[in-house]
Amino acid sequence: MIKESNKRSRLLEAANKLVYAQGFNQTTLADIAREAEVPLGNVYYYFKTKEDIGQALIGYRADFYGGLIAQWDRLPDPKQRLHALIGEVEGQREALAASGCPIGSLCQELHKDGGVLAEKSADLMGAILGWTEQQFRELGKGTESADLALHLVTVLQGASLLTHTFNKPDLVLRETTRLRKWVDSL
Repeated sequence: MIKESNKRSRLLEAANKLVYAQGFNQTTLADIAREAEVPLGNVYYYFKTKEDIGQALIGYRADFYGGLIAQWDRLPDPKQRLHALIGEVEGQREALAASGCPIGSLCQELHKDGGVLAEKSADLMGAILGWTEQQFRELGKGTESADLALHLVTVLQGASLLTHTFNKPDLVLRETTRLRKWVDSL
């Protein structure tokens, strides 16, 4: 049983890495099996279809970002928590230049095809937006909170997209610096 779950974990980690680097549609089950060092036939034991691995991948990323949010929630002040979100993006600037935002890129690609995976991927972005809105509510921003959260996440996503488009990590750094000042001014 432990060996079996290890294979499943390796497959998910390989899928996460490959889908981030080359996209969901460009990544085959054979690519994932090769990266995970699992025979291709064994992949079907854990994931019957590519959509199954897509759903598991979305869950994998949700768990990862849920873990980050749980860490940030331990910070005593909502401004510190917002700075932690901004810092996470800032810290990923080299990876963003190479492959874009792990959530934003996946959402964009899956939404072109529509369906269940598109809906589930939207939940990833929705969770970040909801958490960000909660931080603004705790700052006393009331009805403005949703718009403030939308602005913050939009700037982070836009900076991530442009960083990837131009392969310039400093673009994220410039925008996160502005965002930190903006958050501090609230």
